[in-house]
Amino acid sequence: MSWEIRVGNCLEKLNELPENSIHCGVTSPPYFALRNYQNDEQIGQEETPEEFVENLVEVFRGVKRVLRDDGTLWLNIGDTYSRGNRGKVVPPAGVAATKNDDIKYGDLETPKLNSHPIIKQKDLIGIPWRVAFALQADGWYLRSEIIWHKPNPMPESVRDRPTRAHEQIFLLTKNEKYYYDAESIKTESKISRNRKTSHKRIAQDWEDGAELQTHSGFDKEYPKANKRDVWSVSVKSYPGAHFATYPPDLIEPCILAGCPVGGTVLDPFSGAATTGVVACQNNRNYIGIELNPEYAKLSEDRLSKEVALENFFA
Repeated sequence: MSWEIRVGNCLEKLNELPENSIHCGVTSPPYFALRNYQNDEQIGQEETPEEFVENLVEVFRGVKRVLRDDGTLWLNIGDTYSRGNRGKVVPPAGVAATKNDDIKYGDLETPKLNSHPIIKQKDLIGIPWRVAFALQADGWYLRSEIIWHKPNPMPESVRDRPTRAHEQIFLLTKNEKYYYDAESIKTESKISRNRKTSHKRIAQDWEDGAELQTHSGFDKEYPKANKRDVWSVSVKSYPGAHFATYPPDLIEPCILAGCPVGGTVLDPFSGAATTGVVACQNNRNYIGIELNPEYAKLSEDRLSKEVALENFFA
């Protein structure tokens, strides 16, 4: 399988790709007001959530152009809490809220939101759904909200709300009909102990008061079940990265279901190229776009090592 990392502004690099050339997009853009990577072209350090959402809509408009008509986009994005006049926001669950002298890790100072007409100090901003609704309004089909449940979330020293242990992944599509391989991500069926028989339901109690009737289709055995929309995946970090990365097990179902074998997966915010590693290890091609040259070098080294190692043991 082939892979490449294109270094530069994602909008410019997306314009270099031909239309209808990408089977599937899997990505996690920089979260709003979380880290400042000292780059004038970065996304995530906008003055307001509205500006952040507007910039993401523009990026994904470019993704839609290069996506095939039957293509899918899997978008992971976390939320933040406003800290109002303290000028900071709380990072998403699983991301350490500590400073690091290495500038590559990022500066946690963020835009102040104390003058926002709606968002108040301590408000949950609602970034994921703001982005999802904006993309829907821009023409995307919003097909599913997947909850990434984190069994090992980052501890939070809060005393007036629950600790956050989830993020969203949105499945968006370019058209009403699209490629989706449900069989590739099915799970083992679990037999309900409440049923009198192991694999079938005998009767249906109709609401209109009619007598119990046999319900067709419940006498079949189903050893596999459709993938549900809550995925429990532990947080893992890549040791070479100075920023948060999502775990490979989280995005493997996205790639298996959203891209055929031999197809091409795109990540416009490549980072440590976790998407690329998982894509290539599952016999898909990969194109990553990364603004930061140091991160691009990191991802190239990682792909050269991990994908080559996978091919060696194949």
